[in-house]
Amino acid sequence: KVTGCLSPLLGSFGMNHDGIGNSCGTKGHEAAKLMAAHITANTNPFSWSACSRDYITSFLEKATGVSLHQNYWFPFVPSPMDTVIRVVYSFESVHSNSLKMCRELWCLSKSNRCVTNSIPAAEGTLCQTGSIEKGWCYQGECVPFGTWPQSIDGDWGPWSIWGECSRTCGGGVSSSIRHCDSPAPSGGGKYCLGERKRYRSCNTDPCPSGSRDFREKQCADFDNMPFRGKYYNWKPYTGGGVKPCALNCLAEGYNFYTERAPAVIDGTQCNADSLDICINGECKHVGCDNILGSDAKEDRCRVCGGDGSTCEAIEGFFNDSLPRGGYMEVVQIPRGSVHIEIKEVAMSKNYIALKSEEDDYYINGAWTIDWPRKFDVAGTAFHYKRPTDEPESLEALGPTSENLIVMILLQEQNLGIRYKFNVPISRTGSGDNEVGFAWNHLPWSECSATCAGGVQKQEVVCKRLDDSSIVQNNYCDPDSKPPENQRACNTEPCPPEWFIGDWSECSKTCDGGMRSRTVLCIRKIGPSEEETLDNTNCLTHRPIEKEPCNNQSCPPQWVALDWSECTPKCGPGFKHRIVLCKSSDLLKTFPAAQCQEESKPPVRIRCSLGRCPPPRWVTGDWGQCSAQCGLGQQMRTVQCLSYTGQASSECPETLRPPSMQQCESKCDSTPISNTEECKDVNKVAYCPLVLKFKFCSRAYFRQMCCKTCQGH
Repeated sequence: KVTGCLSPLLGSFGMNHDGIGNSCGTKGHEAAKLMAAHITANTNPFSWSACSRDYITSFLEKATGVSLHQNYWFPFVPSPMDTVIRVVYSFESVHSNSLKMCRELWCLSKSNRCVTNSIPAAEGTLCQTGSIEKGWCYQGECVPFGTWPQSIDGDWGPWSIWGECSRTCGGGVSSSIRHCDSPAPSGGGKYCLGERKRYRSCNTDPCPSGSRDFREKQCADFDNMPFRGKYYNWKPYTGGGVKPCALNCLAEGYNFYTERAPAVIDGTQCNADSLDICINGECKHVGCDNILGSDAKEDRCRVCGGDGSTCEAIEGFFNDSLPRGGYMEVVQIPRGSVHIEIKEVAMSKNYIALKSEEDDYYINGAWTIDWPRKFDVAGTAFHYKRPTDEPESLEALGPTSENLIVMILLQEQNLGIRYKFNVPISRTGSGDNEVGFAWNHLPWSECSATCAGGVQKQEVVCKRLDDSSIVQNNYCDPDSKPPENQRACNTEPCPPEWFIGDWSECSKTCDGGMRSRTVLCIRKIGPSEEETLDNTNCLTHRPIEKEPCNNQSCPPQWVALDWSECTPKCGPGFKHRIVLCKSSDLLKTFPAAQCQEESKPPVRIRCSLGRCPPPRWVTGDWGQCSAQCGLGQQMRTVQCLSYTGQASSECPETLRPPSMQQCESKCDSTPISNTEECKDVNKVAYCPLVLKFKFCSRAYFRQMCCKTCQGH
């Protein structure tokens, strides 16, 4: 029964029964586990299989870090035997063997038939044996009532060594795991609370120049795998409406994309302009120091942990025009510029363009307008946007690796372009050649976190020796640069707080459904490590887990009744049915105008019950003979009719039955007067021929050859 109760819940985890899609099926005489595909007398309802534990653990690690990687114990609830029987068998029964029911429950039905599901009675069911007057079931045995086995709470074992880094450069992650086995829970003891797996940053050095984008490489790995029977070259797709940590790839040269993998490789950037990375399918924050969970931030000069003194802001407004239109220079962007923003003040028919100092256009050159998209130019990504309802813009984080020139392609009056960017402070005075520069450690930074372990750093900067002012790093010798210092701080755990997951999709699109979310009490104990606590540890009101949604009434819908029989019974014909406009609960019928006409199901379709039989000749009854006495003719009707009885001209003429035939009517014998003698007239010599040719039936010949025809 335990399996039956848990199956709907575990099915939502994507969890299969043992032996179905996994290798945990029962082998030999091994006892089947909780999620066995079939209940037998050998089923052990007290433990999970390894596959079940992995299914649940994998599901929970993606959201909350709660681990179920060991067996669960089910609490005792003393139950009367009749209650157990009603739950297990769904009818009133009487248990038939109290001595063995804790191992296998047998019951006597109202029809005096012994039945069993081959499973033990539920834990805590009252029982009785020869030596135990009152007991309850525990682990398949009847033990004295109230006897509680000694429980041992589980505790975490040591963390494993850190695993291999997911990337060789550019910022990957490695992981470490631990198990609840020091000791393992037993006798109903509590399972370990907290995270089973932790992550840390590794190989944070930038990849060599020209290296292939990590997400691009993952898409390209599918180039040699057929997709719906065809091969494509795949490029990353990071447009709207997709999860940042799913591997969505665009078929190059085609107008479609698809999700090739539910999660990218750990360490893949969530977005192109963000340092945040994907771990186990979720986006995790990374500071500008490339440390997972760090709060280190860039200043306005894009210096990590800087004070904004190494650059200066350039802002301006350009509204000049050319009388005949054409390209016109707006502003020059020096090498090393960051936080570049170019935007029209109002919508127009003009276009922002970008070129190099050598007049090589990168965007909107040669009177050709590019589609809005991301352009990789001068070592950074420029985002060219041209919404239908907003002014045009061009943005980039920088820094740029070359000098650039912003242009405008004028086709009408220039209403104005605003620009702003930060350029590195140039220290090229006449005394720079004599001034020395050296690497220096800055004071310790503030702790990156207020609790659960933060980081303090001493960043290394290049300073002038004469006034100790900070300058760009290229003034100092890169080979002599010392490493920055780093130390842990604020390592105490954070106060407990509620973890609130995302709402699930509504169970119904209308007529009232329900949606749910995960709500857990957690406490952060490390930069990337959390533990789950009992709800009582969180002092604030617990957020709701379920709520109604989509309460609006569903629109009317078409409901089609059954098809009629095909008419006619052979050959091409039609079937018909009635289609009604009904409410979503099918209780009300509305006028057809309230349902969408374009979605109405067909009310008539063609059909055929096989070929019809061919036309055939049909004859009527023979008519009366044309002669009342002797030989004559009789007639009948002959018609060519189809299977429906209609006249046709397609009957074979060679098979047409005759419509006329010869007939003969018997003549009444002419009475002979008693006074006259029956004799042949002497003058007639052909009486033998009359008899031979059967002319005696004719009155004249019978009279002339009376004697010859007598009796014939």
